[in-house]
Amino acid sequence: MTNAAREPDRATGTEEVLTKRRLNRALLARQHLLRRADLSALEAIEHLVGLQAQAPNPPYIGLWARLNGFQPDDLGRLIKGRQAVRIVLMRGTIHLVSARDCLQMRPLTQPVLDRWLSGLANKSLGCVDRAELAEAGRALVEERPLSFSELGAALGSRWPDHDPHALGDAIRAMVPLVQVPPRGIWGASGQAKHTSAESWLGRPLDADASLETLVVRYLRAFGPATVMDVQTWSGLTGLRSVLETLRPRLATFRDEHGNELFDVPDAPRPDADTPAPVRFIGEFDNMLLSYADRSRILPEAYRSQVFTVNGIIRSTFLVDGFVRGLWTTERKRGVATLIVKPFEPLGPADLQALTEEGERLLEFSAPDAAVREIRFEA
Repeated sequence: MTNAAREPDRATGTEEVLTKRRLNRALLARQHLLRRADLSALEAIEHLVGLQAQAPNPPYIGLWARLNGFQPDDLGRLIKGRQAVRIVLMRGTIHLVSARDCLQMRPLTQPVLDRWLSGLANKSLGCVDRAELAEAGRALVEERPLSFSELGAALGSRWPDHDPHALGDAIRAMVPLVQVPPRGIWGASGQAKHTSAESWLGRPLDADASLETLVVRYLRAFGPATVMDVQTWSGLTGLRSVLETLRPRLATFRDEHGNELFDVPDAPRPDADTPAPVRFIGEFDNMLLSYADRSRILPEAYRSQVFTVNGIIRSTFLVDGFVRGLWTTERKRGVATLIVKPFEPLGPADLQALTEEGERLLEFSAPDAAVREIRFEA
């Protein structure tokens, strides 16, 4: 594996060019997808700077794909024990993060929510006093965890001339709301109910959290990356100045299109021919969402099949490090079936590797099934 950044050519001023395959292998190495890591679930969540978690189960699949010996209870205990939480962060979407990262990252991502709130306010909130609304919403969810419909109904009794759904949504932007168990627990069901992060964790938000530290952590998990990549991942704008401040501490490269890439000097950048095993990736995986140019992992020809018009990012599988198809599971009468849908014909070796990894996936996700089977579809 090649870790050291090559010095720019002093005569020409040029920087090393990283091909798409080099960027792919760097991403896989940092995401623990070249080989599973011997990390705890909490260590992995913090290294990955959280996992996107609109749905309850994808973080479990994401950790299973990356860690040796991971079991659902490893994450369930963290959520029940308030060591990990589900909260709106990057891009204004729900992420599973450690308690420590929740307190640090929520203030840093507030501008994303302010931007969203501004649009909502112009349409639905009118002259409602924002500070008064936030105070009322916080008091309600700290009295007992509430769903958004319950929160909106309670706020609507105080502001009857306004849409209760908009009132509840506004609280999400103004108050750091975490989803409480059983939401997010593997195999459990329950409506999403919320309380404040400060109440749930018993600590205030970190007023001294560093945006520079957050950007460096992104690079460790996703780099090398352009300024636009960092902004796409975070949902924040104006990050060029942050990277310019960090420049003396970072290595720089170019991609095949001449775009400048920033990276942590000692992070892994494997050779392009480094073998990459097949992997099954869950819905909404951050690998597919954390770049302005996703071609290092997702060929552009397949993008419309992975990203749906209603905002779903489908479960995918990787062959030779790149997305090559979709997968789903279904349960009927004690039979668990993994349905694998390649985008293109695959060779016998790849099909065999997918079958073997698929059997491991079914063993993890459906251990109680009387029968487990795999079906390939065109």
